[in-house]
Amino acid sequence: MEKARPLWANSLQFVFACISYAVGLGNVWRFPYLCQMYGGGSFLVPYIIMLIVEGMPLLYLELAVGQRMRQGSIGAWRTISPYLSGVGVASVVVSFFLSMYYNVINAWAFWYLFHSFQDPLPWSVCPLNGNHTGYDEECEKASSTQYFWYRKTLNISPSLQENGGVQWEPALCLLLAWLVVYLCILRGTESTGKIEQLANPKAWINAATQIFFSLGLGFGSLIAFASYNEPSNNCQKHAIIVSLINSFTSIFASIVTFSIYGFKATFNYENCLKKVSLLLTNTFDLEDGFLTASNLEQVKGYLASAYPSKYSEMFPQIKNCSLESELDTAVQGTGLAFIVYTEAIKNMEVSQLWSVLYFFMLLMLGIGSMLGNTAAILTPLTDSKIISSHLPKEAISGLVCLVNCAIGMVFTMEAGNYWFDIFNDYAATLSLLLIVLVETIAVCYVYGLRRFESDLKAMTGRAVSWYWKVMWAGVSPLLIVSLFVFYLSDYILTGTLKYQAWDASQDDKL
Repeated sequence: MEKARPLWANSLQFVFACISYAVGLGNVWRFPYLCQMYGGGSFLVPYIIMLIVEGMPLLYLELAVGQRMRQGSIGAWRTISPYLSGVGVASVVVSFFLSMYYNVINAWAFWYLFHSFQDPLPWSVCPLNGNHTGYDEECEKASSTQYFWYRKTLNISPSLQENGGVQWEPALCLLLAWLVVYLCILRGTESTGKIEQLANPKAWINAATQIFFSLGLGFGSLIAFASYNEPSNNCQKHAIIVSLINSFTSIFASIVTFSIYGFKATFNYENCLKKVSLLLTNTFDLEDGFLTASNLEQVKGYLASAYPSKYSEMFPQIKNCSLESELDTAVQGTGLAFIVYTEAIKNMEVSQLWSVLYFFMLLMLGIGSMLGNTAAILTPLTDSKIISSHLPKEAISGLVCLVNCAIGMVFTMEAGNYWFDIFNDYAATLSLLLIVLVETIAVCYVYGLRRFESDLKAMTGRAVSWYWKVMWAGVSPLLIVSLFVFYLSDYILTGTLKYQAWDASQDDKL
């Protein structure tokens, strides 16, 4: 007899697993960046609209497919049509690409977590130079947090062409990160748990893609999770719950992030004023305390006219202090997670405690998403009778983790961060859009929307409302096509791949 498929102990476990997968690092470091770039609170308008017309319908679709077909992505789409097996294969390949580089974030979080127990925090001050006569020059030109990230953590090379060697400390952290993922997998299914910006089309497009990628559509993870549900499970309700909790988490993270932005901007602005005031006071023998934030510009103008030659000599050393420009500086990705947040943490009381809590939180977010990514790879493999008849699940899981870890060592090299940025920007964007587009068309026009509606009614005992049918059959596919055309044209116009490089000789490092 065919072995019975394992099931979630209860529906709450399934919901928590989906939330753990959907709520990830993108909620913390990309959504706040998009809000800042596209008008703050006004960005919520396109975001909520895209959540309603794109996020929830497509999430419901994938959960329903997994629950109905009770297989991983490859088997589920093969059941719909033998010609659609490639859709499942594509999902597995994309998930494999994501797993290769995503877990390195957890490795960096482990690295910072281990260093969070030091007093003072190692990124709070610049190290002394070789002669012990002052601070390291590279650190002084940047900041202590930037120096610790780019030099101590990454030991980054000047360009992608200079790969350098594998850095053993990040490599060990990556091994640890994959070991944690593997141990979690072994536990099995039962334990995984500005208003004018509205006229800007890019605001709407970025809102759509944020919803799309934050929920993890197209990777096959949601199909894999739903395949372990009881057929009678109310996947419609769970799709709405997961979508709303994911979006609420993004909004909550933005509130925290903006407060940190404000703190960092004010701190940098006041430091800039102090440095400029000290420089002018020492150069022109001014009275201590004479210069203030209110009269600084007026005094600079007077000194420039009264002592033109002397002022022009020192002018390159005078920074233009502006609170507005500090607030307008938008940072996302690793720059937000490992530089901006650590800048704030180092200035807090009991900074070691906040640092431990923060990086532990990052690890929980990252590992939860990684378990979903690996489930998208492992479920189709363990469902395969050919593979599972020769290898036990533990061996399949171990091989997948080992191969990913070995390839991921590329991201621990001196140029590894550049490869990380390129993979993060280009590895999954177009392919995921195409996968979800084919999924939607396959359900509505190959399998048949009426047939799919009948299946859902038979499983759950509830009729599918007109809203879901309209979204699946028309609105969502058209929206995905628009996104696909936009990204394709943007890639063509952009030309070659681009990345930001660290220049140790410049004040402005990137």
